[in-house]
Amino acid sequence: MSKEDVEILVEKLVQTILTGSALELVDVEYVKEREWYLRIFLDKEGGIEIEDCHWVSEQIEAKLEELDPIKERYYLEVSSPGLDRALRKDRDFIRHIGDKIEISTFKLFNGQKKFIGTLKCLHDGNISIDVDGAEINIPRDLTSQVRLYLDF
Repeated sequence: MSKEDVEILVEKLVQTILTGSALELVDVEYVKEREWYLRIFLDKEGGIEIEDCHWVSEQIEAKLEELDPIKERYYLEVSSPGLDRALRKDRDFIRHIGDKIEISTFKLFNGQKKFIGTLKCLHDGNISIDVDGAEINIPRDLTSQVRLYLDF
């Protein structure tokens, strides 16, 4: 199975597991670092707790053991996406309208590679942010990373 196929399958399995619960699937990633990691990121109103992660981990582990779709040895991690979570899906952007975000681009855009501003919207493939009262529209396909911005 390809990396993408594993992510799609696991996303479907987790969505089924979460049906009827207050938990929401944020993202699934299957990546090779030194070893393979299958990471599942969850959230819920008020934040997730260790028991939530444990429950999902047990459920998905049993399902993956039954189906055995992943031939490589891997580590399963179930966690919160964190305070500075990456925004990847359209629903992430919709949920965080009005929040401060940090956008990194692959190449210079308007003379910069990093932007910090308040997310206004995602429209026609552009991320619209307010930076000190000026609206900037950055094409989503030019972004290397979009994260919630933490201001300490």
